[in-house]
Amino acid sequence: MTRVATDAGGTFTDLVGFDEATGEIFVGKALTTPHDPSEGVIDTIRLAGATGLAPSAISLFVHGGTTVINAIAERKGVRTALVTTRGFRDVIAIGRGNRPDLYNLHAQPSEPFVPRHLRFEITERMDAKGRVRTPLALAELDSIADALAAEQVEAVAILFLHSYVNPAHEAAAAALLRARLPGVAVAASHEVSRQWREYERTNTAVLSAYVQPIMARYLVNLVRALEREGLGCPSYCMQSNGGLADFAAAGAAPLVLVESGPAGGVAGAVRIGEALGESDILYLDVGGTTAKCSLVRDGRMVLRPDYKLEWTRLAPGYPVQVPVVDIVEIGAGGGSIARIDETGAIRVGPQSAGSDPGPACYARGGQAPTVTDAKLLTGAIDPHAFAGGKIRLDPALAARAFAPLAAHLGLSVVAAAEAVIGLAEANMINALKLVTIQRGHDPRDLTMVVSGGGGPMHGATLGRELGVKRIVVPRHAGLFSAWGMLAARPRIDLHRTRLMTLDESALAAARVIFAALERDAAEKFATPSAAILHTHAIEMRYAGQEHTVAAHFDPAAGLSALSAAFHAAHERAYTFRLDDTGVEMVTFHLAAELDTPRIGMPDIGAGARLQDALVGHRDLHAGGGHAMSAPVYRRENLPAGARFDGPALVDEPTTTTMILPGQHVRVDRFGLLLIEETT
Repeated sequence: MTRVATDAGGTFTDLVGFDEATGEIFVGKALTTPHDPSEGVIDTIRLAGATGLAPSAISLFVHGGTTVINAIAERKGVRTALVTTRGFRDVIAIGRGNRPDLYNLHAQPSEPFVPRHLRFEITERMDAKGRVRTPLALAELDSIADALAAEQVEAVAILFLHSYVNPAHEAAAAALLRARLPGVAVAASHEVSRQWREYERTNTAVLSAYVQPIMARYLVNLVRALEREGLGCPSYCMQSNGGLADFAAAGAAPLVLVESGPAGGVAGAVRIGEALGESDILYLDVGGTTAKCSLVRDGRMVLRPDYKLEWTRLAPGYPVQVPVVDIVEIGAGGGSIARIDETGAIRVGPQSAGSDPGPACYARGGQAPTVTDAKLLTGAIDPHAFAGGKIRLDPALAARAFAPLAAHLGLSVVAAAEAVIGLAEANMINALKLVTIQRGHDPRDLTMVVSGGGGPMHGATLGRELGVKRIVVPRHAGLFSAWGMLAARPRIDLHRTRLMTLDESALAAARVIFAALERDAAEKFATPSAAILHTHAIEMRYAGQEHTVAAHFDPAAGLSALSAAFHAAHERAYTFRLDDTGVEMVTFHLAAELDTPRIGMPDIGAGARLQDALVGHRDLHAGGGHAMSAPVYRRENLPAGARFDGPALVDEPTTTTMILPGQHVRVDRFGLLLIEETT
């Protein structure tokens, strides 16, 4: 049987299939279809079918994409209302008083997704311990339901004070509104988050409601399209936490898909690290629209406890309480447009040519110069083999697009292309430093895994600049996010906020809380707890602090072990520890994964010769102002154990790996390209 994953990105939709019996890999790559991403998914299935993938043989289907984040970013969600505790109607507008940049006085508050006239209050009140202070006035919901119907809202978020402790009032209100408003999506905050902080929980509930009908319709369309192709297997979505959720769960709480595609790549980086025996990985994915990077520590992806959508130095963004892999994303990809700004300087991105019309060299009507055009002009890309030969690139169109930039700079077209690549890579370096140096991690201690259609073309330069131990290019790097989705397991993240001073009695209470969370996870998975992998963590802080850091919790360990884990985590995060200060436990986090098989990494064999993989030479401009004759190797023909030096190019259907002079390449038994400095 074959497991299949698809990733609908901003420019391309990718497919990877893995035959569990033979280890055979099936791939497909097609342009993304923004009007209906499911069409691009079906295109990839048909392309893979031409190479032997039979839809009837597919036993598991996993999907990731940008539907949720696009709906939020483009404000294409549904008309949404909010029902909240009396007196708390404006929490979502007031937000937090802290500025995103302490010294920037021009920051502006983010506009709420629910306008004030669609924010309704109801009489009820719980206290911080979950005790009823004011009973829920259910009768008031009748007039609210009438107003919601008159306003033709398509979704309603419910947020009651302290419902993270006791959700009884929220549950009753949600049941009544669902009965009164059939066809309207209702998202109660306790169904999405059981953590404290009203503003953040309000945003989470509102955004979940805002995209729920969009995602539900999309998944229905996708299921119907898959059924028409003959697929009837279990189907999952890739979550932002690096795990999988079935279509029903993802449709009910779609905010867990906000970073769906990129999280697949990070899950894949964890799997590559396991194969290499490396627990600390710096991961970079350069696609058509963006570059994304993340860190893997101690063999686990790092989750952000304070994820914010649309955060910038001038805007606080929208905090959400869903577990999201710590990813830094910038607008620097193959489709990023180079332009002259108002000061006469050259800028690259964040605007992208996307897939339609795409870079100028695609010959689909694009006129602006892009990073892909630059890589074509500098010799890194074979115009006849791009996307496996399915897209023929036109160097003349790329040169025409770069001519105005070259004239402005007083350079040749090729030199201008090199300058644009340098600017794009400078942006990528800044992003990589954000997840390493600025988080207190030394890149020299890390192995760097690069992927995406553009990652292997930039990885050698970026890795050299950062001084990483080595650069790793996995097989099918241009489809790696999809490959990584097959390395993920079904996962549920459960949180409970309970504020307690750390002592022996609180430690006993923590074990009780986690036991309840484990039972909850077993119920949600409909699986015995013994078949579930549990990871326990507690967000903790010193008494008097506002924010927390997460410390690993071993239910079998004692108080001193948990205290030591917290002090060490705090020192890593903030460079100091206060051993004599009291400690508080705040939020308990259980990550539960089903212990299911993941994609295998079969040996590629060492029978062939390196010379058999050599297909020619290309003139390569990689800095220095002159061209080098670089040997070109075909990736699929490289045998295990092959070694060669840069400059060199390794072509494969979905990307090209560039190796610089002074770098050495070795092919390991899994077919991974391992690039290291020779000096």
